[in-house]
Amino acid sequence: MTTTRPTWAGPLWALAAAVPLAFLAVFFAWPVLALVGRGFVADGGVDLGGFAEVFSRPRTWRILGLTLAQAALGTAGSLLLGVPGAYLLYRTRFPGRAALRAFVTVPFVLPTVVVGVAFRSLLAEGGPLGFLGLDGTFAAIVLALVFFNYAVVVRTVGGMWERLDPRAEQAARALGASPARALRTVTLPALAPAIASAASVVFLFCATAFGVVLVLGGLRFGTIETEIWVQTTQFLDLRAAAVLSVVQLLVVALALGVAARTRAGQERALRLGAAAAAAHPLRVLERDPRGRWRPGPDLLPAGVTAVVVAGLLALPLLGLLVRSFRTPGGGWGLENYVNLGTTGGPGTLSVTVWEATANSVRVAVDATVLAVVVGTLVALVVSRRPRSRSGRRAVGVLDALFMLPLGVSAVTVGFGFLITLDRPPLDLRSSLVLVPVAQAVVAVPMVVRTVLPVLRAIDPRLREAAATLGAGPARVLATVEGPFLVRSLGLAVGFAFAISLGEFGATSFLARPDRPTLPVVIFRLIGRPGAESYGMAMAAAVVLAVLTASVMALAERLRTAEATPW
Repeated sequence: MTTTRPTWAGPLWALAAAVPLAFLAVFFAWPVLALVGRGFVADGGVDLGGFAEVFSRPRTWRILGLTLAQAALGTAGSLLLGVPGAYLLYRTRFPGRAALRAFVTVPFVLPTVVVGVAFRSLLAEGGPLGFLGLDGTFAAIVLALVFFNYAVVVRTVGGMWERLDPRAEQAARALGASPARALRTVTLPALAPAIASAASVVFLFCATAFGVVLVLGGLRFGTIETEIWVQTTQFLDLRAAAVLSVVQLLVVALALGVAARTRAGQERALRLGAAAAAAHPLRVLERDPRGRWRPGPDLLPAGVTAVVVAGLLALPLLGLLVRSFRTPGGGWGLENYVNLGTTGGPGTLSVTVWEATANSVRVAVDATVLAVVVGTLVALVVSRRPRSRSGRRAVGVLDALFMLPLGVSAVTVGFGFLITLDRPPLDLRSSLVLVPVAQAVVAVPMVVRTVLPVLRAIDPRLREAAATLGAGPARVLATVEGPFLVRSLGLAVGFAFAISLGEFGATSFLARPDRPTLPVVIFRLIGRPGAESYGMAMAAAVVLAVLTASVMALAERLRTAEATPW
């Protein structure tokens, strides 16, 4: 029995691809290329002298070195601490495991400004760890990056580890291999795609960190991302900013290429309905044949994870919470939270923190709707498996294109908006949609990466069976893919909303003075002198952290097993 594909199926999928491509072209490619072009075009002609000029500055090499060092150390630290956590949370069972999984995710969804403020509250003079003298140091930035990206490693590697067939490791143990040797020769090679994927993503996030670096290191430990911001806002040197943007694009392209190859290996391993490998009870201590207690095989990962959770993850958050109750007069109370209903001292803020919170929520709702619509269309198109080589190549290119906003500087995107969307036919200078659109551009890759694995994991035989029975493409989409798509959208909506709530790089350029968002207000408060502004910044950061974590906790309840962990 043969079926004939409706003639309108092709144009329908072409339209589904055209809408997000138009969105990407207008609100990402155009602004970014316009900004880069301004740096390389002089007197109507191409002028590449900017490269020689910028790279002749010792400052550029220092910035480049700091960026690579920060990204490399942040990635190494995240892997070193995250792999034991992945084992503990995905291959062992113990009471409270689900709650611990949710807690280690909280830092990743926190806005970068909040992470920076949390570490400053811990390391600044008068803070619990102020005696270490780490405030404003390179080490503090690296620690904050590990804090921020720990969950990426745990959930990426853990998700793969959970599905790993345990029989190979059991066979190695039966042949006499020690647990360490079985881990080194069997398990870790099998996990290599997940580890490489996590490493490339963490490196990408570390290399493009903005809020954390700006709050903790200022201009002393600037990176390419912060330097683009400095060159555009303080020196108005667009040529230097353009050269640095190109350098950052090269780094991003390399990291995305590695991530794409390793991610493909992971997705091939996923199958809907596949049983997860059975987790065993946690074995911290065991009894030997004589009945005496001895260290169990899970003692080391349990110990490492306990230290990380208590010392690296919980302590900064606890420090932030405690400092938010420290009043400007040196006592304790709710004065900082009461002050959130004011605009602070003279010239501090144009709106109250609560009004800024309302602005953030309104903008996040709009940005989430945009990101979910565009991201879902992209995921649907990219999840197709065309039979022709050219079709598969086109799908691969589309997938790669929509990952670019993940790594390109949000600062570049925001400044590009200002110089391109300020005249007809698209004059959005005074429009309230400018900030939601910029935040949606940043959030779309996360929506795609959350929804796409679910669609790709659907057995293609289900679609073929439905088509064989006479269902058209629309009905196949509604009855076969629709239920899985709806289930995966809960987490996608949560990610998009949380990202929008915490977005700072592009918003710092685009937010109108009379409508600032909460991260912008926190950054202004932390930069103002005086105990009152500092206390308000602490309290506002707690509000933003609670708001973001609540959104993600709700989204996690709707997460499907096939959704990617980041």
